[in-house]
Amino acid sequence: MNKKAVWIVLATVIAMVVVLGCGNIIFNKRQVAAQNELRLNLHNEPATIDPGVAEDLISGSIARAAFDGLTRIGADGKPHPSMAEKIDISPDRLTYTFTLRDSRWSNGDPVTAYDFEYAWKRVLNPPFGASYAYQLYHLKNAEKANKGKIGMDEVGVKALDDKRLQVTLEHPAPYFLELTAFYTYYPVNHKVVEANPQWALDAATFVSNGPFKVESWKHGEKLVLSKNPYYWDKDAVKLDGIQFSMEGNERKELSMFEKNELDWAGAPLSSLPLDALPGLRSSGKLISKPIAGTYWYSFNTERFPFDNKKIRQAFVHAINRQKLIAEVAPGNRPATGVVPSSMALHPQGYFRDNDAETARKLLAEGLKEAGITQLPPVTLMYNMSETHAKIAKAVQEQWKQVLGVDVKLEEKDWNTFIRDLHQGNYQIGRVGWVGDFNDPVNFLELFKEKGTGTNYSKWENAAYKSLLSQSVVERDPDKRRNLLAQAEQILMEEMPVAPVYFYTDTYVMNERVSGVIVDGLGFVDYKWAKMN
Repeated sequence: MNKKAVWIVLATVIAMVVVLGCGNIIFNKRQVAAQNELRLNLHNEPATIDPGVAEDLISGSIARAAFDGLTRIGADGKPHPSMAEKIDISPDRLTYTFTLRDSRWSNGDPVTAYDFEYAWKRVLNPPFGASYAYQLYHLKNAEKANKGKIGMDEVGVKALDDKRLQVTLEHPAPYFLELTAFYTYYPVNHKVVEANPQWALDAATFVSNGPFKVESWKHGEKLVLSKNPYYWDKDAVKLDGIQFSMEGNERKELSMFEKNELDWAGAPLSSLPLDALPGLRSSGKLISKPIAGTYWYSFNTERFPFDNKKIRQAFVHAINRQKLIAEVAPGNRPATGVVPSSMALHPQGYFRDNDAETARKLLAEGLKEAGITQLPPVTLMYNMSETHAKIAKAVQEQWKQVLGVDVKLEEKDWNTFIRDLHQGNYQIGRVGWVGDFNDPVNFLELFKEKGTGTNYSKWENAAYKSLLSQSVVERDPDKRRNLLAQAEQILMEEMPVAPVYFYTDTYVMNERVSGVIVDGLGFVDYKWAKMN
């Protein structure tokens, strides 16, 4: 072989090595990228990821990943300055001045104090119809503006300039800096929203200011977030992205986790199959975390027969919560009040669990008042879930055994379910509430007015409203607590809802995952998550 031939062969070999080597490098980079993405599952498609409209745990969790508020809840469970670099509070604790740090939206626009003012007034604007508008009632004149009594220019939030937001409260609120970490208080890019009212429904038009941005969204199948390069604290974000599958079957979700197709299964975005919990617990894989949340059934108090208080009471007393938890919902705790045990106003509860004798007596009295001798069949509605279905079936059997009533079970997809709750198209509906902030008033204020977007029961009581209004202006903590306890006493006497249990979150996660914060309210934050 001559020298030319040798050099041709040698050059060919070198080229092959280089090509193969480059291919290997490319493969490894892709592999590393995939390994640095967190793979999760949503039990159902988010109803929205517009923070001004979000009202459920899944929508709120995505909003929390994509947006950032003036404050953010840290690993210690306390609010810390986030978009706000500096917070000045007046001596009477009625005026807050937030100085914003330099930051940008995911499209490169600067985030300004005007974006916050616009976002908050957008939520309060009556035609907007935000269910969580009441969360902003702490602002001066906010409730009046939301009810159309005064103009938005009288609401206590004003951008002094691009960097300074001045907020005036109606009354001192010791938990206000917790609220500014809640998604209803997030900013939106006012230019984007004004230009396109449907901006939050598609990845191509979605703009956010948080740790992650929406990379792609195939509705009903997959939602992908990627790290936001414009986020002010991007160096603290270790993940390249988060992939959300949308599998509605808990058993399939657990199977995906066991096949290493997911890094997490179960709460807070979904749930685990109830019959899988004992095995997962004995294997040491199950993680359990009590949270400030209550599972209850809401009665539509504007529809027969639950417009009768004694009939509602009968259904509440007829539930055997201890048995239900032992056989169907293990790990949770019986609820004989609305406010969860972590912030309980009356720790011993307000009624006796599994009181069949009282239930039958109350039913007889209620039927007499209603002018009937027997209850017609009633319907229990719940959103699609193996867990909700099993609990509903167990309660159905208990009500049949104790009260002799036929209960029809009605399972609905999430969007239909939430729509029917809002519109009152139900008799009994499954509802769960996890605290937005760590105070009993957050549970009690749900029932203050029948027109509130979260008061699915449509129940209203003048004495109850008065007690809650008094608690708002009461500065003595003990007196305020007493007012709230009196209010819950009325609620549990009238029983527009039937408390079932206090939540315990259960989930499994890949041992490589760290830094995910699930706080005492059950909220999840992926900002500091890592794949080790």
